[in-house]
Parts: sequence; structure tokens; C-alpha cells
Amino acid sequence: MRQPARKSIGQALADLTAEFPDEDIKESKLRFLESEGLVEPERTPSGYRKYSVDDMERLRYIIRMQRDHYLPLKVIKEHLEAIDRGLEPPSLNGSPQIPAGALGAIPGASDLLRGDRSDVRVSRRELVKTAEITEDLLTQLEGYGLVRTRPGSKHYDADAVVIAKAAGELAAFGIEPRHLRAFRSAADREAGLVEQVVSPLRRQRGPEAAAHAEEVIRELSQLCVRLHATLVKSALERGGN
Repeated sequence: MRQPARKSIGQALADLTAEFPDEDIKESKLRFLESEGLVEPERTPSGYRKYSVDDMERLRYIIRMQRDHYLPLKVIKEHLEAIDRGLEPPSLNGSPQIPAGALGAIPGASDLLRGDRSDVRVSRRELVKTAEITEDLLTQLEGYGLVRTRPGSKHYDADAVVIAKAAGELAAFGIEPRHLRAFRSAADREAGLVEQVVSPLRRQRGPEAAAHAEEVIRELSQLCVRLHATLVKSALERGGN
């Protein structure tokens, strides 16, 4: 698919002026927003700025927040950083929120395995608040390898929030993180089995090979989750009879 053409600073200014005719928008303002780290347009080898579609959306957001809510740039920057982490920007008197659709249902294989959850980046404080757990419980979950930060990052993903929330609810029944290591081990074994099937597909070449491999992973993962949940349910029912 052809990528939309990037705009020069003059074109970006013309579009914004047409969209916000009552605002005094000048090139100097766009340069200032860049210097403050709110937008980072690409530079050509000659040093000319080129604004992408995402850059233009950021500029529109900044202008609207200044015009409609009189927010200072420091606060707007915090909003943009939240958006960059896949979160909903905070309300005027609140904090960033994880999009409800990113967390899915608990349980629910089709929701938990959706691909649109991977971009969410949550701080430790946000995870504790969203999952409604304590710092101590999170530390225990990390100690047993049940929750991890994203590779090379201090942030957590949406899966970590779902795991932490489920663990918190289990803790209310007296099931502690140390009891959940069996779930981690079982999950690792199931993932290894799926990987054996998918590895040959990943080695195939062609434009559709990667997409096919991802679709197989999704289907096998859903089947594993369904089988695991049913086996647990069946074992509990047998134990009760």
C-alpha cells in the first residue's frame, strides 16, 4: 500500500491554518513544539522537515487542547506520551487509562489473543491501579515469573495487566502467586508445542507466509486455551462427584 505523502512545514501550516482559522499558527510555533519534544517530524538529508499523518494528528491534538481547555504544553506532552503508550489520554483531572478493548474479557480466548493489545505500555503505578492489586502482590508475581516488563523496557503490556488482575482476584480466595507457578509451567509447555508446529511455517518465504504463520498461532492458541479451560472444569466436576 502506498504511504501518504509527508508534508513540508509550509504545507502543514497551510492545512492547520485552514482547519483552525481563528488560531494564530505560525511556522515558529511548529518549530517550538518540535524543540519541546511534542512532535518530531522526519528530516530530509537537506534538513527540511516532513510531517507524517501521525505528526499532523499530534499537532491537531495540541491545538485543540490549547484552544478548548487551555492546557499548558507540559500537560499536553503527558497526554501525548500516554497516547504513544497505547493508553487513553487522561481526563482533565484524571490519569491515563488503558483502553477497555485492549484488556479483553477474563477469560475469553478470542479477546485475550487479539493482536491489537501489543502496543499498550503501562507503568508500574498504572498496572497496580488498573489491576486493583497491591505493590507487594505485583512484586510476588514478578518473583515467580508470572508478570514481566516488556523486553528492554520498564513498562508492562496489556497481558501483564490481565494476569495481575486475575491473580489479584484469585488471591481473594487464598490462592497465592506461589501457587500459580503450575500455570506458568503449563503455559510454557503449551507454547513450546505450538512453536513446533509454527516454526516450519515461519521459515517459508513469500508475502503471505508471515501472515499465515500468525493466523495458525492464533488458531492453535485459542484451541489450547479452550482445551485447558475445559480440562480444568472437567477435573473440578469429577472431584465434586
